[in-house]
Amino acid sequence: MSRILITGGAGFIGTNLCEKLLSQNHHVIAIDNLITSTKSNIEPLFSNPKFEFIEQDVTLPLRNWKLEIRNWKFDFIYHLACPTGVPNLTKLAEEMLLACSAGTRNVLELAKKTKAKLLFTSSSEVYGDPQVFPQTENYTGNVDPIGIRSPYEEGKRFSESLIQMYVRKYNVNAKIVRVFNTYGNYMSSGDSRVIPRFLNQALNGKSLTVEGKGLQTRTFCYIDDLVDGLITVMEKGKKGEVYNLGNDKEVRIIDLAKLIIKITNSRSKLKLVERPAHDHKRRLPALEKVKKLGWKPKIFQEIGLRKTLQSIPYS
Repeated sequence: MSRILITGGAGFIGTNLCEKLLSQNHHVIAIDNLITSTKSNIEPLFSNPKFEFIEQDVTLPLRNWKLEIRNWKFDFIYHLACPTGVPNLTKLAEEMLLACSAGTRNVLELAKKTKAKLLFTSSSEVYGDPQVFPQTENYTGNVDPIGIRSPYEEGKRFSESLIQMYVRKYNVNAKIVRVFNTYGNYMSSGDSRVIPRFLNQALNGKSLTVEGKGLQTRTFCYIDDLVDGLITVMEKGKKGEVYNLGNDKEVRIIDLAKLIIKITNSRSKLKLVERPAHDHKRRLPALEKVKKLGWKPKIFQEIGLRKTLQSIPYS
């Protein structure tokens, strides 16, 4: 049994990761400032004696963290803490940048002090609006450093640089995972990302708002596959390495909308709306590197969407 710290542990990915690690009999400590997550996600876990939750802002100086966190020894740290979501790119831009700078440095200091193995969840956003397909881990991206998406894109890129510095200078055992689009249990029905938005619209008989002509493509990884991938990289990944994690099956957004109408038995129609100028046309991860560790996505999209539909209380 290991003692594991998860920052951002009450969020969408964090909650699912907590559940999985607890099912493996680990002692899990989740910290979160609840700025974009909710305590209700993790309430079912409170009955487990091996689960602890501490409300904590990772951007505060480490000396101001709760004493128990600073004094505990951890075997593994999963650093997930960072606000997400397109609507938050302006509203929570400062919080994104601080979570990726001060927050990541604090977590690295904690890993250095406790000699814990660290995994950082970066994002496919570090590739910006890619011009190379698929995106391999050595692709340096096409990013606007001052654009509307820059607080998240550049924040994650800075975190990656900071982590690599700690690996080289202090020999911290850290790995980086670049997470591509993910969906599933514990996504909020109010989430602005395309899958919960389409599900909510379809179940309420509203038109599904498809941006542009819906020809832009995305890949979608079901949360159970992603969580298994995170654990695989933590256990088998090499120190200082970067791994893409997601699904490599592309789907057009208009086809996704039609599939969601089908599985919800909705009478909703499609409504084409203006596409934001900063929206990327295509994302596609190269997964060869993580597949060499023995991981690959297993859950087909329609099955994952039906599981998501059953698990989230849309209204």
